[in-house]
Amino acid sequence: MKYIIGLIGLIVVIGLAWVASNDKKNVKIRPIITMVVLQFILGFILLNTGVGNFLVGGISNGFQALLKCAAEGVDFVFGGLMNPGKSTFFINVLLPIVFISALIGILQHWKILPFVIKYIGLALSKVNGMGKLESYNAVASAILGQSEVFISVKKQLGLLPEHRLYTLCASAMSTVSMSIVGSYMVLIKPKYVVTALVLNLFGGFIISSIINPYTVTEDQDILVVQNEKKQTFFEVLGEYIMDGFKVAITVGAMLIGFVAIIAMINAIFKGVFGISFQDMLGYVFSPFAFLMGVPLNESIKAASVMATKLVSNEFVAMTTLSTGNLGLSVRSTAIVSVFLVSFANFSSIGIISGAVKGLNEEQGNVVARFGLKLLYGATLVSVLTATVVGLIV
Repeated sequence: MKYIIGLIGLIVVIGLAWVASNDKKNVKIRPIITMVVLQFILGFILLNTGVGNFLVGGISNGFQALLKCAAEGVDFVFGGLMNPGKSTFFINVLLPIVFISALIGILQHWKILPFVIKYIGLALSKVNGMGKLESYNAVASAILGQSEVFISVKKQLGLLPEHRLYTLCASAMSTVSMSIVGSYMVLIKPKYVVTALVLNLFGGFIISSIINPYTVTEDQDILVVQNEKKQTFFEVLGEYIMDGFKVAITVGAMLIGFVAIIAMINAIFKGVFGISFQDMLGYVFSPFAFLMGVPLNESIKAASVMATKLVSNEFVAMTTLSTGNLGLSVRSTAIVSVFLVSFANFSSIGIISGAVKGLNEEQGNVVARFGLKLLYGATLVSVLTATVVGLIV
């Protein structure tokens, strides 16, 4: 039965993307089928095989080792503020971002990451039927982040037509930056984080190629990556450390605001309607959760977490899921977990349009105009990933 529901879910996702397509007649079926098959193969390997367990375990252990190193620095500065036996979200989850960001800066300075990003992107361009720039941008977004990635292609930013700009922004919203991945692994199982990262990469191409189909000619398919200004090792290290701290502070501030606002709205809804705002969202989104593979009796609770992520951010939703109070089954937890691993929420519209506007004001205004469509597509990427996982686990 789960396979029938899952297949219907896949058809619904593809159908919802097709309805919003700019050019329905030019949607290329072959690359889409290829990438969907790759999603199933890679998802199965990562979740259900010894090789996948080894890979995920290795990545997880690597991040655990990095988080322990980060904890040394955090404890040195904030150790006296911690109460024994109690976990502090800002200290244990957010502040390690500073160290991971510093590490990314080192790998950038040593030209390791640019090499990896460029050639993985070139390999992907052979599979997805899109341009080198789009493929590079998708990989770079998953490592550098949804704001920083546009700096690396700013030479081409002002020359891009709207349809190519949409694809670049969709990739940025559908993925998550490597500096935050370790924080996710504290809240949900690492295997779900890794699986979502891989599947979202292909899912972003699938949904974009349906919503926004186009062909890049050979003379247009030129990848020019902006070289960063010449800096010493310690200049780069200091810059990335401060960037990581700014991210941690920003996420912390957003969590304070969103959690408080949701609590207030829940109280108002309970007082007026006798049901919380999150429960209401659960009822509205439960059909989608069911089509993703969540059992009907768990769909409302699962959908409320998914919807919370959409209207606030993934950290708020992951914190709710990590409490274990929802009583979800292992399969439902897997589906919800991979859905949460992306930047697809309303606040990302402002973040991405602001990042582009900072580099090119006119293009930033273009991004703002298709912001809701961007969120629509990025949310479908998360739904697609969750549906594939629902068929696998």
